[in-house]
Amino acid sequence: MDSPKRYAVIFAGAGPGDPELITVKAQKALANAEVVIYAGSLVPEAVLQWTRSGIALINSAPLHLTEIIHAIEHAYHLGQRVVRLHTGDPSLYGAIFEQMMELNQRDIPYKIIPGVTAAFAAAAAMGIEYTRPEVSQTLILTRMAGRTPVPETESLPSLARHKTSMVIYLSIKLIDEVVADLAQSYGEEAICAIAYRVSQPEEKIIFSKLKHLQETVAKERITKQALIIVGPVLEASKPELAPKSKLYDKNFTHQYRSAG
Repeated sequence: MDSPKRYAVIFAGAGPGDPELITVKAQKALANAEVVIYAGSLVPEAVLQWTRSGIALINSAPLHLTEIIHAIEHAYHLGQRVVRLHTGDPSLYGAIFEQMMELNQRDIPYKIIPGVTAAFAAAAAMGIEYTRPEVSQTLILTRMAGRTPVPETESLPSLARHKTSMVIYLSIKLIDEVVADLAQSYGEEAICAIAYRVSQPEEKIIFSKLKHLQETVAKERITKQALIIVGPVLEASKPELAPKSKLYDKNFTHQYRSAG
């Protein structure tokens, strides 16, 4: 009996939660999938609307790595199309590297489809640009050390010294430490934002001065699925934010347009 045709496993980013913010490519992958293993603690079930009825939907939240890999391997050898669905973009805090290494050891091919991470959905919701000319041209995506350690050279106080745009993931439960670390460089009067379940029906975007952030988070009872955003770009009313990009300056010459 001939072996069944086998398909590369697809790691796909589900985006920040709004099912319409998934990429077209990931949507098509879900529509063709026969097995979807999704991060149920973070991926809203609304995103699964792009799957066909009757397929195997496996919530990976209660599973450990060996169980996840076993499910993928079993489906792969049956000739089933497998999608491993991660929240946001799988390359960012997605823990996909360890899964890919396991698949490499088993000679199981895979492909990766990127997704929209929550930091960019938050910027869209707030109507901001992280990289404003002469204000901030760098965006730092980071997290506090918790049960998962962070390299010493990437400690929050060290990164905060750059005073650039910063989005802090997976750290809302450590809000006291975050505030103390950020205040050293940004100052207690700095404007920051909390983006909770951005793009989802429960979305909240809350602005606060850094010195009031702990009480704001406690009052709103936000304990998970929230980003902490800080940086000079949030100080939209300040006159120093006036500089504009050279790209559309009528006095700026580039390959496609002459000045004047």
